[in-house]
Amino acid sequence: MKIGAMLGDIFGSLFKKPVTQMYPYVKQEGPNRLRGQLVYNSEKCTGCQLCMKDCPAEAIEILTVDKVNKKFVMRYHADRCTFCAQCVQTCRFACIAMSNSEWELASANRQPFEVYYGREEDVAFILDKANQTVAAEPAK
Repeated sequence: MKIGAMLGDIFGSLFKKPVTQMYPYVKQEGPNRLRGQLVYNSEKCTGCQLCMKDCPAEAIEILTVDKVNKKFVMRYHADRCTFCAQCVQTCRFACIAMSNSEWELASANRQPFEVYYGREEDVAFILDKANQTVAAEPAK
């Protein structure tokens, strides 16, 4: 490479704006077909558990609150999910979708990756039931 050509590039780049995006400070929308975090609609769910059976990473659990009244809670493990969208394709009632806006999934600890979807009172019931089970176990 000749020094004259290199100097031309250097002087040319001094007067141009940088191409770098200021990502954490200026956020852009994700593409329309981006496979982000799962979104669950508990109103449409019938509890067939096909999404849970078809998930290769075992990232979805359907917890039954009341089967007669069709009350279900989905426990989603985002740290296990491979974002393959098999659960979305399998769901016959369109109660699971992939979000194109929820894609920033980094965290320093593991707790934010376990997400509960459903009605607030149903999620509270499941969490209370889990806490009672943990409290009833003998200490080792």
